Amino acid sequence: MLKIKDVLKRKGSTICSIGPNETVHKALEVMAEKDIGALMVIDEGKVAGIFSERDYARKVILKGKSSKETLIGELMTRDVYSIGSDKSIEECLALMTTAHIRHLPVYEDNHLAGIVTLGDIATMIIEQQKVTINVLENYITGIGYPGTAIT
Repeated sequence: MLKIKDVLKRKGSTICSIGPNETVHKALEVMAEKDIGALMVIDEGKVAGIFSERDYARKVILKGKSSKETLIGELMTRDVYSIGSDKSIEECLALMTTAHIRHLPVYEDNHLAGIVTLGDIATMIIEQQKVTINVLENYITGIGYPGTAIT
């Protein structure tokens, strides 16, 4: 069973963040530069929230606010779901589906170890299924397993 730490090993543990006193415009610039959909909001070394494209669409555009004047701290999602790196990808997918979120901070030993996305989880599940299919096909045809040919 694949764990969240396996996802982080594959994708890396880089955490892109922004401070709560930065503007929404600055956050959008960083997200565009890094080609990501969310930033962790870090205040005095601690996670204060998360800011995503969804926050921008719902809290800036629809409310007629200016991204150059509005601060991240005003709009960030403060109640941040998270998951431990030892949890399974199935547990992660269940949490993300139930909570309707696409970005999930990962903690290991009580410190932020990375972020996984719904896309990361889907990729790992697809790769795992491909391996399983390949193993089953090889088993059925007897390829790669000496003495196990089916007659």
